[in-house]
Amino acid sequence: MDRRNFLKQVAVFSSGILLAEPVFRITPDLLAAEAVAPILSIGTGKNYTSLVSSVLQPLGGMAAFVKPGDHVVIKPNIGWDRRPEQAANTHPEIVRAVVELAIMAGAKTVQVFDRTCNEERRCYVNSGIKPALDAMDSRKVQCNYIDERKFIPVTIEKGKSINKWSFYKDALQADCYINIPVAKHHGLARLTLGMKNTMGVIGGNRGKIHGNMGQNLADLNTVIRANLTIIDATRILLRNGPQGGSLKDVKVLDTVLASPDPVAADAYATTLFGLKPDEIDSTRAAAEMGLGEMDLNKMDIRTV
Repeated sequence: MDRRNFLKQVAVFSSGILLAEPVFRITPDLLAAEAVAPILSIGTGKNYTSLVSSVLQPLGGMAAFVKPGDHVVIKPNIGWDRRPEQAANTHPEIVRAVVELAIMAGAKTVQVFDRTCNEERRCYVNSGIKPALDAMDSRKVQCNYIDERKFIPVTIEKGKSINKWSFYKDALQADCYINIPVAKHHGLARLTLGMKNTMGVIGGNRGKIHGNMGQNLADLNTVIRANLTIIDATRILLRNGPQGGSLKDVKVLDTVLASPDPVAADAYATTLFGLKPDEIDSTRAAAEMGLGEMDLNKMDIRTV
């Protein structure tokens, strides 16, 4: 079943016409890794706005992902009541830069949201993300809190560990889904990167995901697969993640990396912590399912 048919099921189910839950079937073409080496672009600089634009150039720029009239969802980390310098959330300048580029590419709407862990209003404001987007004063930009009524149960037909979970309707229906996690330590997963960031668009008791987390995250990412992953490594959290708090745990790298391959993005970001890609369970599980490339030697890595 192709994605278009799946989205029709989502629309009909959410309208109340269809009682049967949407079923997401994993097809061979969905799980086939790219035949050519995936491009991964990485850059370093103090001007985060220009840095994001530069990093996207080897990928064809934002226009390669966002088409005129698209409804775009941008998913940062906004999960924690932390200031930008504490590195628990995606840097607000990175988020704003991605939103601005999406609008320039012709997006009709750009939605930015996250299912937070701490109180949502404090997370959105103290992270700096909502103030940065509000300052744009654009009717196209929506930075709204999660609406619990919008979670839709989805059957993951060939999930290896999870066979059913609820997903946020707006994330499922986006014409373009852009994942922009911050790179940081995680007490259970070792690192939280792009794969882990998907937990911000799922409903239910997320604590259950932590058992067999690597495979669980891989299963979830078959349903929510980012068109573009941009990893914020401007400052990374080395210890006491995912919430952090102490600036002693933060290392400033002023780095951003991006790839259309979500596994490649996570794999490369892992090396920023002195780890190997196969040391992260979710990266290894996703690669085994064919969701992307984990081998750094098989990537087309470009430094800008």
